[in-house]
Amino acid sequence: MRMTRQIAAIALAVFAPWSATAQAQPYPSKDIHLICGFPPGGGADLIVRFYAEKLRLLTGRTIVVENKVGALGNIATQYTARAKPDGYTIYITGGPGLAANMYLFKKPPVDIVKDLQVVAGINRLATMLAVRADRPWKTLADLTAYLKEKGDRASYASNNPVAQAIGEIYKQSAGLKTVQINYKTSSDSSNDIQSGAVDFGIFDPVYAIAQQREGRMRILAISSNERMESQPDLLTFEEQGVPMDLLGWWAAFVPAATPRPIVDQLNKWFTEIQSTPEAKAFFNSYGSDPFLISPDQGQARLTEDVKKWAEYVKIANIEPQ
Repeated sequence: MRMTRQIAAIALAVFAPWSATAQAQPYPSKDIHLICGFPPGGGADLIVRFYAEKLRLLTGRTIVVENKVGALGNIATQYTARAKPDGYTIYITGGPGLAANMYLFKKPPVDIVKDLQVVAGINRLATMLAVRADRPWKTLADLTAYLKEKGDRASYASNNPVAQAIGEIYKQSAGLKTVQINYKTSSDSSNDIQSGAVDFGIFDPVYAIAQQREGRMRILAISSNERMESQPDLLTFEEQGVPMDLLGWWAAFVPAATPRPIVDQLNKWFTEIQSTPEAKAFFNSYGSDPFLISPDQGQARLTEDVKKWAEYVKIANIEPQ
């Protein structure tokens, strides 16, 4: 027994200084990993890499971007939720997409409200309804009149649950019978939109704005209940008589047990980045606005979106996978 105590005392003497030093290391003291749930080269990846470079300059650490693609983002979500809560794994993604996945899968891999913590907002954006540029419809009312006349022979393109929910809310509000057609990506529907096989599409702002700039499409309505600062001339659904408040927002998330001082430090860094003219110009070029929120505000918004998406999934008649 005495020998055991002596060994324990020696071990304590040897390892205690090392342990104290490790605990006292300032954050960050090693590489930070930014997680993206979408493939390299897309809009989400561009946002993550924009922040990777800015965080590198602020922290003085190497920022590693990891693209963990699949299952509508669930692979990246699960990876983040199960990561060590030490501030070295940060997930940048859309809050509404996380909320929707709670109902799009019969067995969601994580409870996003309990397992993830918002550290900072990234940007806010509106999804957009667009038609072929040479169509005669100039307003949503013009399109609605045409779709009512066409009945169930009319169709629209969407490629994600948010777009489908917006399309179905529009249909129900306007009393339409328009048929939804699902595509893998926005660009996959381009030929059908241009040929007239599909009457309109519900698209993310990056794609819709690029198509309008190229003279291929005309944007008729956006899903937020207020106009976007980056696109002040685009009318909302609500302004045109269709109640709609599906504002998209992106944020940075960490595992839920991450210490609050680290969460607050990350919020400070992200807020500093987003407050620059460069960040505003970057987001405006993609049809969105910077989105400044505190960790508590972000968590409250995420909780509210989870409640909303229970109804949106019913409206869109989406069967859980």
